[in-house]
Amino acid sequence: MSAGDSWHGNWPARLYECVREHGYTSLTAFADAHPAISLVELTEMLGKGRFSAVQVFSGLVEEAERSHQLVRLMRGQLVRELSESFPNGWPAGLDDDARLEAAMMLASWIGFTPETHKERARQVTATLLANPPPAGWRPLSHDDGLLRTLLPDDTA
Repeated sequence: MSAGDSWHGNWPARLYECVREHGYTSLTAFADAHPAISLVELTEMLGKGRFSAVQVFSGLVEEAERSHQLVRLMRGQLVRELSESFPNGWPAGLDDDARLEAAMMLASWIGFTPETHKERARQVTATLLANPPPAGWRPLSHDDGLLRTLLPDDTA
């Protein structure tokens, strides 16, 4: 199946069938089992060329909206972005190059953030750039303590 074919037919049904074949009850559970890999790698784990990362992320957003866990999704995507950009953890100092890389990574993360939560993402970005986390910080899941401080769950 080519990348263009991933959109043909009932791709959401195919996606969830594939998730179940991997032993998971939801796309969120599948993503949680692989928290520190990129969205592209996560998608490839479901079958190279079978789906696009956009389809997988769309499914994750839909599940997060249904369960009122968009902030949790935001933390999870930030873990993926951080792991991809800083595989050895947050840099020891934010010289110009490291600051640019951090800003680009955070901008990418904001791009994944649902519109309703973009302002929160911008606030987190400003906080991380103004008060960088400790050198080597590398969250391994959406439950990381610092991430939960920066992005606490919504309380309704």
